[in-house]
Amino acid sequence: MTGSSISGVYVRFKPHILMILAQIAFSFLFIITEASFNHGLNPFVYITYRHIVGGLFTLPFAYFIERKIRRKLTLALFLEIFVLSLLSVSLTLNMYFTSLNYTSPTLVACMTNTVASLTFILAVILRLEEVNVRSPHGIAKTLGAGVSLAGVMMMTLYKGPSMKDLGYTLIHIEGATTVVQKNWLKGSLLAIASCITWSICYILQTYTLKRYPAQLSLTTWINFVGAAQSAVFTVIVQHKQAAWTVGFNIDLWSILYGGVVISGMVTFFQLWCTEAKGPVFMTMFNPLSTLLVALLAYFVLGEKLYVGSILGGITVVVGLYLLLWGKEHDEVEKKLKENDEKKTLPLPSDENDLKGEP
Repeated sequence: MTGSSISGVYVRFKPHILMILAQIAFSFLFIITEASFNHGLNPFVYITYRHIVGGLFTLPFAYFIERKIRRKLTLALFLEIFVLSLLSVSLTLNMYFTSLNYTSPTLVACMTNTVASLTFILAVILRLEEVNVRSPHGIAKTLGAGVSLAGVMMMTLYKGPSMKDLGYTLIHIEGATTVVQKNWLKGSLLAIASCITWSICYILQTYTLKRYPAQLSLTTWINFVGAAQSAVFTVIVQHKQAAWTVGFNIDLWSILYGGVVISGMVTFFQLWCTEAKGPVFMTMFNPLSTLLVALLAYFVLGEKLYVGSILGGITVVVGLYLLLWGKEHDEVEKKLKENDEKKTLPLPSDENDLKGEP
């Protein structure tokens, strides 16, 4: 392949590559945060510190790279960013981690993986995503969203026979504790609420990026504002000063990884892909992290891998392919239609000038 053809392929599949890298990053986040929480790190303190680190990481890039394209921050725009930070950081993540204390990780994982389908439904209602049920591409998009959701449900609710134990563990996480089911109803409601706010957040990002098309600057603002909101909440629910102390151990590495990679780089990737491809495209890659976490836990942590996870993962990939295929062909048809409309526009003529008409 020539250099130009490789460059063309990269430009075409750049959003896909970024989203796959994002899901790989989320998979490693699962291991490192589980280790730090078992070590004693408070989840609410983790959220606050992580987004402070994320804001500090993206700040210099946003300041120098986007200083010419960054728009003036008005009060209305700041309030919009405030709400966006509330939905993407402080409110959503704190509800998510609180729901884990009241229910089980399996239930929460099942619910959070429905964010893609919820976002798809909201995008269709708000006409951010076009679905023509008479078109094969529209049918593929709808069917893909449904198949992907079915695969997620299979991964989380159906186990089946377990795979053969590898007999070794590359990484051993100590201090694992069993989740105490204090209030199943309360935890379920919090998990559902976090999924809804996540979906609304991804939709809101689409509108905010139109008024503030500077992804690095928006990432920085979301991190700092979200960290401030989370800090206020954490101070209210966590009065012990010792909880805010982080030593030079797994807790620090967890915060640095979450801040630099997830809150910094991955958030920027998501905003870029949201502006380029829309919120549905970005969220449809989320279930891949569930499959990657299951494989990572099996090969690295030595945990059991069940047939249900494998079958569910294959189903998710099939659904994702159907949706991406339908979306890709819809975009091609849309561009062809726009080009045809441009060609049919009347060309400027000098006849009016010859007649002396305006």
